[in-house]
Amino acid sequence: MSLKTRYEFTLPRGYVDRDGGLHRDGVMRLATARDELEPLRDPTISGPDDPRLTIVVLARVVETLGSLTMVTPHEIEGLFAADLAYLQDFYGVINFGSQEEFDEFVAAQQGAGPLPGSEPPAPAPVQVEVPDEVPTPVLSRPGRASIEEIRTEAR
Repeated sequence: MSLKTRYEFTLPRGYVDRDGGLHRDGVMRLATARDELEPLRDPTISGPDDPRLTIVVLARVVETLGSLTMVTPHEIEGLFAADLAYLQDFYGVINFGSQEEFDEFVAAQQGAGPLPGSEPPAPAPVQVEVPDEVPTPVLSRPGRASIEEIRTEAR
């Protein structure tokens, strides 16, 4: 039995380089202890709660992105928010999740909707019954917190 250490991914939107090239497909490898510890020695990182830590760690483990064979913090910083969130979730699943969680994550991403540039399917007619209370939305991506709207009476 061999251990899988590299995982292919496809970003929801993609990284747009300075020449306008779009890079969506990539490879992320499993993180080592060094990948998580070394960035803490970086003078631009103020500690384990520094948001930039995520950028530096991802730049270490994303091996390729489209035709880019060297991914640096600059490219990770240039990602759209949805793509950064995707990579954070992907990192968590491949490094800390089970095979079942990985399979669920991939299946959820494949069923997340049409890719940019493709036409969405025609919506089916649906009758909606409006409840008195708005239910909390179901998250499509495991491990991500939702942003809830603050009701006007609470403001």
